[in-house]
Amino acid sequence: MRPTRWLVALGLLVTCWTAIAIPAHATYGARVTADEPQYLLSAISLGHDLDLDISDELADEAYRPFHATDLDPQTAPLEDGRQVSPHDPLLPLLLAGPMRLGGWIAAKAILAVLAGVLAALTAWTAIRRFGVRPAIAVPVVAVFACTAPLATYATQVYPEIPAALAVVAAVAALLAGGGRVTRTGPDELAARAPAAGPPVAAVTVLAIAVVALPWLSIKYAPVAAALAGLALWRWRRHRRAVVALTVALAAAAAAYLLIHRAIYGGWTSYATGDHFAATGEFTVVGSQPNYLGRARRLVGLLVDDGFGIASWMIGWLALPFALGAVLRPPRGPNVAVLVIPLVTGWLVATFVALTMHGWWWPGRQLVVVLPLGVIVIAITAERAAAAGSRVFGRLLAVAAVLGAFTWMWTTIEAITRRRVLVVDFDETSNPWMRWWRLLLPDGREPALADELLTAAWTVAVIALGVGGWVWAAGRGDPDGSDHRAVRVTCPNPGVAERRPPNGSDPKGDP
Repeated sequence: MRPTRWLVALGLLVTCWTAIAIPAHATYGARVTADEPQYLLSAISLGHDLDLDISDELADEAYRPFHATDLDPQTAPLEDGRQVSPHDPLLPLLLAGPMRLGGWIAAKAILAVLAGVLAALTAWTAIRRFGVRPAIAVPVVAVFACTAPLATYATQVYPEIPAALAVVAAVAALLAGGGRVTRTGPDELAARAPAAGPPVAAVTVLAIAVVALPWLSIKYAPVAAALAGLALWRWRRHRRAVVALTVALAAAAAAYLLIHRAIYGGWTSYATGDHFAATGEFTVVGSQPNYLGRARRLVGLLVDDGFGIASWMIGWLALPFALGAVLRPPRGPNVAVLVIPLVTGWLVATFVALTMHGWWWPGRQLVVVLPLGVIVIAITAERAAAAGSRVFGRLLAVAAVLGAFTWMWTTIEAITRRRVLVVDFDETSNPWMRWWRLLLPDGREPALADELLTAAWTVAVIALGVGGWVWAAGRGDPDGSDHRAVRVTCPNPGVAERRPPNGSDPKGDP
């Protein structure tokens, strides 16, 4: 099968698989809950009134088709009487058309389609930008796209999937113009030829993606800044690209602040939130944050009982191993472009987010960067296959079965209302989950046993990272390299070089 057909099939698979959860209940009294009704009401207002004032939608109880119980407005009325939901407007703008044409079902269906596009773009980026074979990239991406939390947010009305799509698009654009990856042997990772400069299309796509992130939610601003910083650094020798990108981002930042000031009466959308009326919009990160206490999330976001992503998809335990493998010098091509935004998003979820244990499905704060982690895992799977090792692939296959089984079990429970996706999802009757979670710490009200489990898992996660580092070191010569040549297709046809297959640049650029 040609790579394009692989990608189309992947996108269709993810869309159809995740769309099964469209009728699932978020709570016992509603199809959606927490912030989801706010996004849908704003979409209704944009579709019918071309504004963000939801006061008439609240008065008319336009939320009843998807929220049978009474709704918490979340809004503090402005001086002119308007009620604007305290959430950034790009997601409602994306959903305005579907909401007008097909209601909440169409809105969720569009998000499932975007999840399919995200999966296809993630696999394409792994293949074209990092040299992963389609036969490896497509199954690895499918494993994680069809399991929690990526599959969960494919039909929950949050900006996570569109934001993740913007991040992957930005990464793909960042690496455009560097020559197509090829191989001369089954175990050789390709290097890139020096780029003549970023294409105009790449600069445009990156600028759009970076600008879109804070308009989806201001919480994505640090990841957007990391991507912008990487672009300015990578393109620093190309003055036109740097100037164009700098001017575009500066103008977009000014427009963001001025428009928010006009619509929301503050610098962020949180200015209209009733929760922050007395304390101010910036207390969304907490009025007295305990950063030392939040540090436990560094591991808890991965292995917390119920709210850790590996508790629902054990395959995420491959991430620290894969990070250790790709970070071991000499690093593969362009690893920093994956790792820096991924780490930035993880740190935001750790130290900036108000809580990890919120009124949502686990992993919400991480979804924006998790596809980058999937690419890191795909790169490691490629290296393992090239080295003749089947262990990594077999472990991922087992994780895929358990993860898909878990998500489908959860979906059926939520559709039949034996359980719901918020409130009591962690009380699932899934036998695998009941056993697996005995090994995980509960960070909500930790007892001594939970603290000991957290410490043990911290050691385990570090050991996985070190294990990946050591494993990568064993694949080449004692200095971590080998000397076989690879062929690199340059932007100028017919030009080829001999370079180390690990993709390292003689000047030391990642």
